[in-house]
Amino acid sequence: MNPPGGTGTLEGNMSDHVLTIGELARRAGVAASALRYWEELGLLPAPARISGQRRYPESAVALVGVILILRDAGFSLTEQKALLPLPGAGLDEWRRLARRKQAELDEQIARAQAARDAIEHALKCPHEDLRDCPNFSGLVAARLSGQSLQEAHRH
Repeated sequence: MNPPGGTGTLEGNMSDHVLTIGELARRAGVAASALRYWEELGLLPAPARISGQRRYPESAVALVGVILILRDAGFSLTEQKALLPLPGAGLDEWRRLARRKQAELDEQIARAQAARDAIEHALKCPHEDLRDCPNFSGLVAARLSGQSLQEAHRH
């Protein structure tokens, strides 16, 4: 994924086709209220207004796409805000935030894998009552001693 540099503005020639908030919402697959909220937060630059109504340039569709991808990748609204006003935000800042997010995702994946492994063991366990299973009892004891499921499952 390219860093979103340069895509964070809604500059455009107003003679180009412009979109109402409803049109942008439909094209991007989001609620108009989300667009207004992102605008309020500064993620989506304030558009031009014609007769008091928001008018977005075509480039806003791609910008909303970037916001959605960043959200799907796990970036918080605050992190997105640090990345999106971006004519001045540099590649180094993007990479720093991306590496931090990647480490967070690696940790989430490890926790989810430990949980999956514990459930898989429970499904295969020959004991009718998991509390009779020595492996499960070991997990319980380790968890009660302050270890995470991830740490406890390694033992």
